[in-house]
Amino acid sequence: MTSPAASTLVLTGANRGIGLELARRFLAAGGWRIHAGCRDPESADALAELARTHPDRLTVHPLEVTDAASVSAFAASLGDTPVDLLLNNAGMLNPHQTLDDIDFDAWERELQVNTLAPMRMALALRPQLRRAGNPRIVTISSQMGSLARPRSGSYAYRSSKAAVNKAMQGLALDLQGEGICVVVMHPGWVRTDMGGASAEIDPQESAAGIFSVATKLTLADTGRFLQWNGEEHPW
Repeated sequence: MTSPAASTLVLTGANRGIGLELARRFLAAGGWRIHAGCRDPESADALAELARTHPDRLTVHPLEVTDAASVSAFAASLGDTPVDLLLNNAGMLNPHQTLDDIDFDAWERELQVNTLAPMRMALALRPQLRRAGNPRIVTISSQMGSLARPRSGSYAYRSSKAAVNKAMQGLALDLQGEGICVVVMHPGWVRTDMGGASAEIDPQESAAGIFSVATKLTLADTGRFLQWNGEEHPW
């Protein structure tokens, strides 16, 4: 009997934190072929070890999500492979975001990584997504980008996440006719380098929740803002 073909996951920012745990979670589940991108594979020791352990199921690619040539080369390397799930996980948070200490150059970089890169990845992989039976784009956002939660501080991060939410909302409408589901997801307040040691949940719990939600999405869910536990998040 021929075993069913594995589904294909494209995962950005896979070298640490939530991204690394997502790679582990999808591998543990079975049935997934993972193309994991990170800026510097040579320094991604934990991810490289996963690839050595699962050589037929995990491929690590050099990928700079803010660079058009890098993204195009990554997409070309996949050829005609159908992409069942694009998980835009790469993100950044710079420390200079108070009224007395705003780094505008870093803010611009944050917009490139958190806002423009998910759209760049989605458009580059649009042909491969169209080839899948149930294509999904999940972009890791944050409750800090919700306009329903008025807060101050972290201006660059909050604005970059609010912007990607709106971009993905529009993308959901534009790609609905092509059968591609697009959602944004709050991963929880996670104990990572970005979230800090006092955060509420660990990366394993966040990744398990994201996996559970993302793998069950259908076109009926497109345009939603979800939390890692599947609950709706206010925009």
